[in-house]
Amino acid sequence: MTILDVPGRRRRARRVRRALVASAAAGAVLGGVLVLAPWEREAAPPPAPGPAALARSAVTGGAPAALSDLAVLIDEHEARLRERPRDAASWAVLGAAYLELGRRTADAGQYPRARRALESALRHRPRDARALEAMASLAVARRDFPAARKWAEAARDAAPRRWTAQAVLAEAYTGLGKHEAVAKALERMTELGSGPAVKARAAAVYRDMGWREDAAAQISDAAAAAATPAQRAAYLEQAGRLALERGDRETALRHFQEALRTDPDLRAAQAGQGRALAALGRTSEALAAYRAALAKQPRAEWALELGELYESLGLDQAARVQYGLLRDRVRRAAAAGVDEELVLGRFEADHGDAWAAVRRLRAEWKRQPATEVADALGWALYRAGEYEEALPYAVRATEGEQGGGVRSALYAFHRGMVERKLERYGAARRHLQEALRIDPYFSPLGVPEARRALDRLGEPSVEDPPVF
Repeated sequence: MTILDVPGRRRRARRVRRALVASAAAGAVLGGVLVLAPWEREAAPPPAPGPAALARSAVTGGAPAALSDLAVLIDEHEARLRERPRDAASWAVLGAAYLELGRRTADAGQYPRARRALESALRHRPRDARALEAMASLAVARRDFPAARKWAEAARDAAPRRWTAQAVLAEAYTGLGKHEAVAKALERMTELGSGPAVKARAAAVYRDMGWREDAAAQISDAAAAAATPAQRAAYLEQAGRLALERGDRETALRHFQEALRTDPDLRAAQAGQGRALAALGRTSEALAAYRAALAKQPRAEWALELGELYESLGLDQAARVQYGLLRDRVRRAAAAGVDEELVLGRFEADHGDAWAAVRRLRAEWKRQPATEVADALGWALYRAGEYEEALPYAVRATEGEQGGGVRSALYAFHRGMVERKLERYGAARRHLQEALRIDPYFSPLGVPEARRALDRLGEPSVEDPPVF
């Protein structure tokens, strides 16, 4: 007799077999269900990030953010910090968001709010790299380049692998005229980072170095790979400025128009439209574009551009209104800690008190000797009749070995006019021609003046020595 011959055991064996069969059947059924179950199909994509997440990613990652997204991010972090006032990370994000809002809207009143938020972040976490970077970027926005350098170097030391620290270092060094340091920061930035935001920053540095083709290629790639409409619009606006600087009016206008279609809040693109339309001779449209941009963002430099356009048309009263707006805007910005000495010096040199411009720009040069300050100070000295003193600054702004690598029609025009007064006629002719070759539409007032100066210089004499 076997074990299975025992009646009780046979019954237990049958129950075990039935259980096994049932288990196998259940497994087969379950297997069939699994084959058809939704989770075995291709996984659904994750939900798109919301406005706050998009803005946070932008302001902490060196990219532009949309105004609507910034508003949501600011509201969210203000509410969070009311409940958790010691949250250093949230303070850093809020400070960066205030800064971006101030830059996007030309509202310098946001900068003190940004500073207070970032100081709170650093009080709770003194080596917070994002807060240190944002403090550096805030100093750049205020045109305080010595402070920008200090904060950016602290950010780099706190987080050596963050490309964004190198990006703001490059901006600080540019403002201080430290061109070798700019090149090193650029090299390190591109080693550490990639993507559209890195390419856009690289394009700005390449432009300052005079590498126009490289700058155009980088910003084109950045716009093509942009992750959000706000980023694409900002990079298209940058591309438009580059195109306009080389006299390509039609391409510039297309970039500005596409930027504004992509992000209607981008008033910089609207002011760019004004510049491009003026260069194309479409004056009524240019005036309308400038007025629309200034109605939303009364930037001092745009008021100067519009005032000079009015002046070129003989509309002196309208020009004076814009110059008054410029002065008011500079006062407001100064109250918020923004250094507007450069734009005010440029304005005074051409439309006000040239000696006041010299005094302002000498102080600016002593504090932060950038290429653009060299050009402005040289021109102010020219307008004040100090031609010999003006020349070294004009040379510095235009000679690559002295830091003036940027190919600027305005800078070449200024140098040519200084040289003409010093009776260096061959050099003057060369630089005035260069200005019109770089961009034949660089200024509604400067272009006619350059052409008149060239006419007075006439053709070079066969007895003139060659100019090298």
